[in-house]
Amino acid sequence: MARLANLLSWIAGALVLILVAGFALTRIEAQRIAARFPPEGRFVEVAGGRLHYTDTPGSSAGAPPLLMVHGASSNHAELPMALNDALGGRFRIISIDRPGHGWSDRIGGADAASPARQATIMASFLDAIGVKRAVVVAHSMAGAAALNLTLDHSDKVAGLVLISPVSHPWPGGISWYYEPAAHPWIGPIFANTLTLPMGLIGMKAGAASAFAPQAPSADYLERAKIPLVLRPQEFRANAEDVAALKPFVTKQAPRYREIIAPVAIITGDADSVVSPTIHSKALSEQIAGAELTVLRNVGHAPHHFAPDIVADAIVSLMARTGRALASR
Repeated sequence: MARLANLLSWIAGALVLILVAGFALTRIEAQRIAARFPPEGRFVEVAGGRLHYTDTPGSSAGAPPLLMVHGASSNHAELPMALNDALGGRFRIISIDRPGHGWSDRIGGADAASPARQATIMASFLDAIGVKRAVVVAHSMAGAAALNLTLDHSDKVAGLVLISPVSHPWPGGISWYYEPAAHPWIGPIFANTLTLPMGLIGMKAGAASAFAPQAPSADYLERAKIPLVLRPQEFRANAEDVAALKPFVTKQAPRYREIIAPVAIITGDADSVVSPTIHSKALSEQIAGAELTVLRNVGHAPHHFAPDIVADAIVSLMARTGRALASR
């Protein structure tokens, strides 16, 4: 018994040391990451806090602006870095940090994990910056919020471009680390001690897995400011978003036939993160007139590996948007 007690005491002491070291490393590295990727855009106040966004003017007078909405483990920089050049300055591009990501406040706390709550915040955001209606370009899990924005705030959406969107329930669960990070009381301990050190070690491999069968560019993590997600509060926000996603789309999916705005969907047939069959193809069958583009041997980042095709889909949808608005 004495040996067992000594062993348990040693294990407990080692665990405490690991947690203390992880906490110290997390505090130091989180500050360094924040200093390395400071806010580069503007802030706007909405009910409950403020949102960070970038706003790039375009040459097409009268065209609705593009509202770019990033997916999980990301921020406002990810979509524009892939698409701005391909779009050639034709359209005004507004790219937002979703609540709790990048430099935006986590408006509503854990309730902000709901894509419906995020859609309501985005509608308020458009009001706050004086935009009546936008074409929404959303990647991955942001597809659920963009679809809700189109359903519940249809007056704000001129059209919808979805890139590898999450739209339907899927078999299986989520990566193991999201659930402890999202837990109300385990989450703060986990995020403030272990996730940043583990993330620093595994970030490159994680990006490579998400992009497969392609590979991210050598400067992708830096240009897309991905290390910001390792900061404890943002990591928890990201985990809460992911944990809330499947129950939400399970309830929302039957409503997609209500959507009347022009919709374009671009996906890769080799996407191992978000199934093109379960999500994009099923979604295109529910929305009248939706245009589906399936790219051969492309993974979860079509905007990085086929930016011209995505840009062409946006330009085409802009033309459809003009005709749709005229008919209304």
